[in-house]
Amino acid sequence: MKMSAALEKKFNAQITLEFESSMVYRQLAIEMESKDLPGIAAWLRHQADEEVVHANKFIDHLTDRANHPSIGAISAPKVSVKSVLDVFEAALAHEQKVSASIRDLYSATDKAGDLDSRPLLMWFISEQVEEEATVDEIVGRIKLINDDGPGLLRLDAELGQRPAATTENAAG
Repeated sequence: MKMSAALEKKFNAQITLEFESSMVYRQLAIEMESKDLPGIAAWLRHQADEEVVHANKFIDHLTDRANHPSIGAISAPKVSVKSVLDVFEAALAHEQKVSASIRDLYSATDKAGDLDSRPLLMWFISEQVEEEATVDEIVGRIKLINDDGPGLLRLDAELGQRPAATTENAAG
C-alpha cells in the first residue's frame, strides 16, 4: 500500500540522514587513520558501511510500497575532534540524533495509521538501542583508559577485529 506524500517525505529525510551518518563515520575514520589507529579507523569504516545498509532498507521499503525514494542534500560532515574520546562522543551524539529521528518517524507513521511501516521501524528502534549502547560502552572504556598509550593500542587492536561486511552482503 502506497504511503502518503507526507510520510514519503519523512522517509526520504531518514534516507538522507542515514547517508549523512555514513559520511560522519567515514570522516571520523579518517581522523583516526591520521592518528595511526588503524583498528579504530576500520571499526568506524564498517560503521559507515552499515549506515548505507540502513539507508538501503528505507529505500527498499519505499520502492516496495510504490513510493519514490529520494536522497536529499548532504553537506560535508562537521566533525571537530582532537582525541579518540572526541571521536566516540561525536559518534554517540550522532547515534542519538538518528534514534530521535527514527522515533519521530515511528510517531508519524503511527499517527497516520501506517501499519505497514511498523516492522521496519521496530527493527530500527531495536537497532538504535544496540548502536547507542555499543558506542556508549566504547566511550566508557576510553574514559577508563584516559589517554594511556598501551590502553589505546589495546582498544585499537580489539576494535580492529570487527568482522568486515560490505553494504551488499550486510543488507540481508
